[in-house]
Amino acid sequence: MKEENLDEKVPVRAYTKADLAMLYNPGVCITTALQLLRRWIYANRQLMAELKEAGYNKNRHSYLPLEVKLIFKYLGEP
Repeated sequence: MKEENLDEKVPVRAYTKADLAMLYNPGVCITTALQLLRRWIYANRQLMAELKEAGYNKNRHSYLPLEVKLIFKYLGEP
């Protein structure tokens, strides 16, 4: 059995929106996880402002490393 290291951090890298949503919401279906993450992001005005400044595109299927860093900054690490 593999032991989990609780001190391990989630790396800042590019993630698909689905992968990042599932990291934040592991106990729900993928559609719900995506909706929750999107709501959290859109509800945080400062995060949205910084994402827009960084070139965020809501239609892209992944978050770039800079966007992930901003999400971690405002929402905390998953």
